[in-house]
Amino acid sequence: MTTKIFLMTLFFLCFATSCKKENAFTEYEYADKPVALECANLNSKLYNEALYSFENDILNFYGKDKKSLLLAYSQFIRLSLYSRVNFKNMVSEHTLKVFEALKNDSELWDINNTVSHLNYNSGYMDCIAQNITNPDLKTTLNALLSTNSMNPKLFGAPLSTNYSSTLSDKYLASYVAFDLFYAKLFDVDFSSVEKEKQKVDFNITH
Repeated sequence: MTTKIFLMTLFFLCFATSCKKENAFTEYEYADKPVALECANLNSKLYNEALYSFENDILNFYGKDKKSLLLAYSQFIRLSLYSRVNFKNMVSEHTLKVFEALKNDSELWDINNTVSHLNYNSGYMDCIAQNITNPDLKTTLNALLSTNSMNPKLFGAPLSTNYSSTLSDKYLASYVAFDLFYAKLFDVDFSSVEKEKQKVDFNITH
């Protein structure tokens, strides 16, 4: 009887923890947008928010003048692969909040991996690899994953020539968001940005 009570208590604790993790983020700004990706048993609602927030950031930074998301993807992918993205100026406050929530998804990340902090053995990557619609990119991605050879630069070469697929294939777009954007935010010190915002110019008179 004691064992049964213990197991039931453990079950409810795990359930409560899972629910808390799922619902920890509440500041959704893109909940009214169409569902871009659905991944079974994963926090798809948060992943969708992350994708839309990312797209809004790159559009405002790279494609604002022409209001072209395609142009934004083209420039972002190319610059990200060469580590030339100015994340401090690009990332919005909302995206940082989304990133903080994403960091709580421990299975999603591999912080000690020097190639990418995205965990290529996660359920998220399985979802992406299974649902990418571009046949050539899908074949390449699955081949790299199956041989443990996945690398942003290796996949980046074919991705760069097929970046237009990101507009119609949101699983591919999500890969770009998570591996070339959010995974890189772990290495960005945003505290200096906050300090810069808090500086007071004492030469200004009112």
